[in-house]
Amino acid sequence: MRKINKILVANRGEIALRVMRTAKEMGIRTVAIYSEADRNALHVRFADEAVCVGGPKSSESYLRGDVILDVCRQLQVDAIHPGYGFLSENATFAAKVKEAGFIFIGPSPEAIELMGSKLAAKAAVARYHIPMVPGTEHAITDVEEAKQIAQQVGFPILIKASAGGGGKGMRVVEDVASFEEQMRLAVSEAISAFGDGAVFIEKYIGSPRHIEIQVLGDTQGNIVHLFERECSIQRRHQKVIEEAPSSVLTPVLREEMGRCAVNVAKACDYVGAGTVEFLLDEQKNFYFLEMNTRLQVEHPVTEQITGLDMVKEQILIAEGLPLSFTQEDLQIQGHALELRVYAEDPANNFLPDIGKLETYKRPQGLGVRVDDGFEQGMDIPIYYDPMIAKLVTFGKDRQEAIDKMLRAIDEYQITGIETTLPFGKFVLQHEAFVSGDFDTKFIERYFNPEVLSLEAGETAQEIAAVLAATLLEEKKAPKAASAPAPTSTSSGSSWFRNRTK
Repeated sequence: MRKINKILVANRGEIALRVMRTAKEMGIRTVAIYSEADRNALHVRFADEAVCVGGPKSSESYLRGDVILDVCRQLQVDAIHPGYGFLSENATFAAKVKEAGFIFIGPSPEAIELMGSKLAAKAAVARYHIPMVPGTEHAITDVEEAKQIAQQVGFPILIKASAGGGGKGMRVVEDVASFEEQMRLAVSEAISAFGDGAVFIEKYIGSPRHIEIQVLGDTQGNIVHLFERECSIQRRHQKVIEEAPSSVLTPVLREEMGRCAVNVAKACDYVGAGTVEFLLDEQKNFYFLEMNTRLQVEHPVTEQITGLDMVKEQILIAEGLPLSFTQEDLQIQGHALELRVYAEDPANNFLPDIGKLETYKRPQGLGVRVDDGFEQGMDIPIYYDPMIAKLVTFGKDRQEAIDKMLRAIDEYQITGIETTLPFGKFVLQHEAFVSGDFDTKFIERYFNPEVLSLEAGETAQEIAAVLAATLLEEKKAPKAASAPAPTSTSSGSSWFRNRTK
């Protein structure tokens, strides 16, 4: 066991704050790193110490592993928490951290490297008989060979980058005629995004649900799963709304998927917090997709239904302590939802909408949690992911969690930029989502940017109607020289302010 007294958080924004808050509760000092663009960021102010590591671009700051290690040496840091993104799944960085004598709060470099390659991950988990989507088990470079394999698997097929993620290097091919062009594009995009042009072929599952299982493993070989998260509401293959538990998993299916997730973790001797992702088809057959060797953005929904602090568990595991609970000790309590509040315009193909937070007021109340890294008056930097916050609600059941989320969205006041809040409200009120009958094609099937304009128009009409009625009442009311102003005017104006914030 090695006690951690000081942690450097090699990240920024809400996840840096999230890690630092738990560290503070545990009596651990924290060091923030920041770029020139983040000089006034909240995580910089919250940390015990803070060091600028370079320019605004990630490549000039948050991705400079050697500079980060120098800071650790200078400030006598014990451990590094990478958060997610940036260096969190960089096996080379994890190895350098270990070589330098620091604790990497995450899995081993070997596990990161193994699971970072989709092909290597498939090979590693094969001996545990994990269900996998039909396709190739090796990288394809020869177009003609690939075309023959695609015909054997059966169209439509999916060409995927082995080192891929976030939908990059991924192409759906409907027929043999378009195969060559799509493979060329997939390889080119994979090289551009990951520096690795290796691709493989899978059968394309047209309408899957995206289900992931949270796992925790300690240094003594104990591995448990913390149930599932439903992550099917996505745009550009990236999640927007997550929930736990899923509305479609039966107890039997949950146990089976959980057991498979634990076996995936065993396949790479996993230590720390990780996530095993699966596709679930319309017949409720599930297939291993990949493993993310880090803390997930959506970890708060798992925290809400289990009562565990995921970051605290990561730190305790990194210190060498065994898990303080077994699989049998864990149970699902209530239901949680998370809406990623992005600085994006849903009415314009979810394009980033960077600017100043003219108004920024968080929702509050029982069952509402906001993980963010901004405050009113701050600018959203153009250099990083445009996520402003994670809005999380928790209720005794799914409907209560939805009701709280709808209230929280209405209460969340953000002006100066467009956000995904209106889109979130649309999803939560849609019959398909409420019924639980949806998949990763939700946006494609149901969302049209015009619906947001229509809703805004209806709100404007409601406001106009109330104002007209208020003015009419004022005209009818008898006037007295010393009489106070009519109360209907003030209440009407208050209603107008609340509806237009």
